[in-house]
Amino acid sequence: MHEFPAYRAPSQHEVTDLVRANPFALIVSGGSADEAPVATHTPVIIERLAADDGLVGGEMLGHIARKNPQWRSLHDGQPVLLVFSGPHGYVSPTAYADDPNVPTWDYAAVHLTARVTVLDDPSESMHVVTRTVHELEALESTAWDPTGSLPTFERIVGGVVSFRFAVTDQRAVFKLSQDKPADVRERVVAAARARGCPHGDVGALIERIGAGS
Repeated sequence: MHEFPAYRAPSQHEVTDLVRANPFALIVSGGSADEAPVATHTPVIIERLAADDGLVGGEMLGHIARKNPQWRSLHDGQPVLLVFSGPHGYVSPTAYADDPNVPTWDYAAVHLTARVTVLDDPSESMHVVTRTVHELEALESTAWDPTGSLPTFERIVGGVVSFRFAVTDQRAVFKLSQDKPADVRERVVAAARARGCPHGDVGALIERIGAGS
């Protein structure tokens, strides 16, 4: 992903927070002159941050269905791309109050390059799925206690293959109308909320990050 200088992430905290708050990622692998890359949508969570609390140097966890053939093409140490999409939304020129103008799209996204380790042991997969549940339940207003369901987890965990991802590179874009004056950003936010923010509360990001530009 190309990082536009005007739309770089305002801080590592914002990048990490986007990844943690939007864990439904794409695992992208493969690709050659004759074949397109393969991608799977699945939760990918932070297992460990780096010593500087960044993602590069840290580790992520994920899993996919065993019936999904993508895992068979992965080998330990192979680079993969992990794609995390944050809130986003269309911006109509009606928010600019001047002509001529053109529409655009405000969005936040993080791409992580990582080296994969395939975890095909049921005990390792149990760790991955239970950690995933723990992380996702932490995003809920009232967390579910999975203790009583662990025997069910153990019975069906063979149906997934799990992965550890060692993060080696990070790219992030936070394009949130930073190049527009405050009154325009306010109208973009109002339009997004009037539309209902179908792709996440991009208005909140514009208010928080666009105002800090």
